[in-house]
Amino acid sequence: MLLILATNNQNKLREIREMLSDTALNVCGQREAGIDLAVEENGTTFAENAAIKAQAIFDLQSAKKQNCYVLADDSGLCVDALDGAPGVYSHRFAGEDATDAQRCEKLLSLMKAVPRAQRGAHFACAMCLIAPDGTQYAVEGRVDGCIGYAPHGENGFGYDPVFEINGRSFAEFTAEEKNAVSHRKRALEQVVALLMQQSL
Repeated sequence: MLLILATNNQNKLREIREMLSDTALNVCGQREAGIDLAVEENGTTFAENAAIKAQAIFDLQSAKKQNCYVLADDSGLCVDALDGAPGVYSHRFAGEDATDAQRCEKLLSLMKAVPRAQRGAHFACAMCLIAPDGTQYAVEGRVDGCIGYAPHGENGFGYDPVFEINGRSFAEFTAEEKNAVSHRKRALEQVVALLMQQSL
């Protein structure tokens, strides 16, 4: 069965494809499915944004009479000392065209005077799965850690270099280590459980 991931983010596509490699699903990104669409993410929560993206892609595929599942993920970093920011604005935190390094730099500048005991943060991930019959399922996952004082590591993407668990940044984790504990993994485990209930 085809599962279309409603994203243009190749890093997300790679991670989710790796995590679903043991299933019978044929996972492809929306571009691979011939969909050239930039969905406006105007929700106020991760769950709302995931549903908006999933429904937009599902509606397009339904119009083509294509029988498939659609999965959308919306995720971001929530920092305690910043009242949950950058949150749903994680990607736009330093401007629409900012690089990952610039986003991390802005975050660290805002956290410069925050003591270690108050640098708690978590990555949150909301996923919306739409089945071929249009039924919509929502799940969420999170992983807790803290914000470091400088970027470390060469792996990962986004805020991974400044998000630490037990003294190591996500960018210092191997892909396998990160995929075993990440917010996206925890949400995706629930998606897999839903799919297994449908004999996939």
